[in-house]
Amino acid sequence: MLSSNDTRILKFLLQGFSEEPELQPLIFGFFLSMYLITVFGNLLIILAVSSDSRLHTPMYFFLCNLSLVDICFTSSTVPKMLVNIQTQSKVITYKGCIAQMYFSTFFGLLDDFLLTVMAYDRFVAICHPLHYTVIMNPRFCGLLLLMSWIIGALSTLLHSLLVLRLSFSTDVEIPQYFCEINQVIKLACSDTFLNDIVMYVGTVLLGGGPLAGILYSYCKIASSICRISSAQGKYKAFSTCVSHLSVVSLFYFTVLGVYFSSAATHNSQSSAIASVLYSLVTPMLNPFIYSLRNKDIKGALKKFFGMAGIRIIK
Repeated sequence: MLSSNDTRILKFLLQGFSEEPELQPLIFGFFLSMYLITVFGNLLIILAVSSDSRLHTPMYFFLCNLSLVDICFTSSTVPKMLVNIQTQSKVITYKGCIAQMYFSTFFGLLDDFLLTVMAYDRFVAICHPLHYTVIMNPRFCGLLLLMSWIIGALSTLLHSLLVLRLSFSTDVEIPQYFCEINQVIKLACSDTFLNDIVMYVGTVLLGGGPLAGILYSYCKIASSICRISSAQGKYKAFSTCVSHLSVVSLFYFTVLGVYFSSAATHNSQSSAIASVLYSLVTPMLNPFIYSLRNKDIKGALKKFFGMAGIRIIK
């Protein structure tokens, strides 16, 4: 047994997906490709919103921040796994694990909060269109974003401080490709009752609360759309919500899939594969969902690259 204060020789072993040497290059190439697509796709969203003044609206302001958070989310986990594959090592230091756990949890919470704020934005735009610019003013949008960052940071800090009080055996094996907070707590040697209580309360408040807000917003949106007389008006109102609703569904279904898979099975490989869905696949698909159905995003990108091409030719 190792005391929680003596962490100089404490390290964790990330099991990853497979120990077979012939599969390592394939896994490395697969995750590197997904990571690059995620970063590049989300950077394009940020570039499009930043370069076109027509997209300087609350909806695209929050979308730009969501893309930034998605880049940070994947960057907190995937690069370490790629380095471990290249060096043929599973080791992550105690401090590195705590840092990875903090940032992955923090940016995961931010994703949740931003999706909730975006649902509220759509609710105001469709249910109160005449007061939209008054309610969703720049100051209020900035305040919503700031509150999301502060609540996420403080909540994650609390969880991390509670983990620091735990003690672990040496060479603890984590059945994931990154230090997921639930898995770290399960592997502790000391009493985790307080950690479990805080985790459950946090899940209900910070997970169930935003989900309830999203469901309420879309119930009101659906009710407002049904009251629109023209079919064209209904389609136009609904089309502004399709992308966000798709991202919300993807995010929550994958998170719930991870939760139920970890509760129903003790297969570490199945749990790791399930975690990939919300930690990498969802951030990778978000830019495609928003850009493929959004003429404004595609138009802004065409305009930007067209002007960039002209500058290069000159």
